[in-house]
Amino acid sequence: MCGIYGITEKNPEWVKSYIDKCQYRGPDMNQIYSDNDVTLGHNLLSITDTPSQGTQPWKTDKGNILIYNGEIFNYIELCKKYKNFEPKTTCDTELLAWGLDEFGIDFIDQIDSQHAFALWIKDKKQLYLSRDHVGIKPLFYSLINNFLVFGSEVRGLLDIVPNARNMDYLALSCWSLSGLNVTNNSFFKGIKKLMPGETLKFDLKTKKIITVKRDIIIGGNGSSYNEEEFRTIFNHTIQESLIGTRPIGIFLSGGLDSAMIAFHANKFFKQNTFTNHILPCPHDPDEDYNSDSDEAKKFAKLLNFNHKMVVHTPKLYAKFWKKTVEALEEPMYNPSLPMYAHMNEVMSKSGIVVTLAGDMGDEILGGYPSYIIAKRQNFKTFRDCVLFWLTKRLARPPSFKIKININEIVDILIETVFPDKLWDKDDPASSYMRLDQQGICSEDYFRRNDRLGMMYSMEGRFPFACKKMMNYCMNIHSSYKFGDTMESLKKMSRKSYKGILPDSIINKPKTGWTAPINLWRTQFNKDCKEINYMASQITNVNLPNDKRWAPILHFFTWKNIFDMNYNFNNT
Repeated sequence: MCGIYGITEKNPEWVKSYIDKCQYRGPDMNQIYSDNDVTLGHNLLSITDTPSQGTQPWKTDKGNILIYNGEIFNYIELCKKYKNFEPKTTCDTELLAWGLDEFGIDFIDQIDSQHAFALWIKDKKQLYLSRDHVGIKPLFYSLINNFLVFGSEVRGLLDIVPNARNMDYLALSCWSLSGLNVTNNSFFKGIKKLMPGETLKFDLKTKKIITVKRDIIIGGNGSSYNEEEFRTIFNHTIQESLIGTRPIGIFLSGGLDSAMIAFHANKFFKQNTFTNHILPCPHDPDEDYNSDSDEAKKFAKLLNFNHKMVVHTPKLYAKFWKKTVEALEEPMYNPSLPMYAHMNEVMSKSGIVVTLAGDMGDEILGGYPSYIIAKRQNFKTFRDCVLFWLTKRLARPPSFKIKININEIVDILIETVFPDKLWDKDDPASSYMRLDQQGICSEDYFRRNDRLGMMYSMEGRFPFACKKMMNYCMNIHSSYKFGDTMESLKKMSRKSYKGILPDSIINKPKTGWTAPINLWRTQFNKDCKEINYMASQITNVNLPNDKRWAPILHFFTWKNIFDMNYNFNNT
């Protein structure tokens, strides 16, 4: 995990200040390349090699300059494939540099990776920006007059992009309607997000940006699968995900996805696992908040993991609130996020540098009740699918007054974010799952893991999001993944691991890492005066008494931290 930063002019002072603001993304080393046309900066978190061997910016054999944030999981496989590649290090940056020299930007098709990189083609005066197929690694950019600026996080761009502290209206509208900003605009006016799988080219001669590539895993219309083959592919994926020399920790939720990861990872070496545990745990007739932690504890004991229960309380929730909002950089709906921040702190203090998580398991294997609902809709067009997804799939915070209607947002998303190649008229439910993969995973799961892990200089990895795993699973018809009842969710995974994993995990209904925030509210009044004071200072109204208070408080906390401009009376 690293940070990358750049500008298409000679400006090492600004790039250095950007690096300093994001030092936690790469505490092991930082360096800058600068010529008359560009300045590129990099800070390094060393995972697979020594800092001296992984030093960037990296000069390729053809004289191009590469800055790269990521991991190539099929590194060994590609080294064996290309006998003319003679590495001098074990750093995957060297392979990426060689491949881009040898094959051009199409080398991206060959790497199974999580990445964000910038490549400066010096003789052509062209700068390429690229992001991995599901958006695990972040990258933001802005075209200001005639020059381009970019970076791994927004905060450094705020110093140079004019009017960036004015709130982007499209982003706010999408978030207000759906609970998540999945547009290609950030919340900061003039700052855009590189989309998952997108590669842009900026030509310094013409001063124009064009999209040259959109690398998205689509899958096919296969109809069946083989249980042994499924397990073999996943085992190989886990093995590749364990690349590197730094200590690894697994988010063990107690559910099926994380259990599959931990089971296979434990074949290679004894695993460090971490699980949420909530105290006090109030009674809720609809949810057993610690059911997952209890199951995870039993599973960890069965396989002899190095296991730690991470206890969350209202006081800790309040303690991590503000730093969580600041780290995320944009408003998010998920009320459990301070728990993730606390979990990452505990893992870091335990010596962990690389984390594995089961995110995207539900999205490729059919784990949500919403997929059953979507299947019943029997969408006739891709637009109907996107409209339903935007309004029904996502949990919705209270709406602000907005002028952009839902149909306009759907049109924008189809044009810029969700290409129609995601649509499969013969399997609309799979199409719906692809929207989750490109939208929710990128903007919710991977964002929180990147930002809240990077606060503590930890790299997050997601085996279910690897290309090999996604390609296999997405070639299987949705009917093999779930049926018409809650009990049928993830039936492919359950069937494949029955008799291998405990029945209590195989048969366990899906739950989530959920904080009992509404039930904790009375405790806030007693023990967490700081969060109530924060609310009174940020908002001029009382927060609602239901779960809506969390996204409202998150929004106004964010607005205050980043000093954002927004006139609520003129919307």
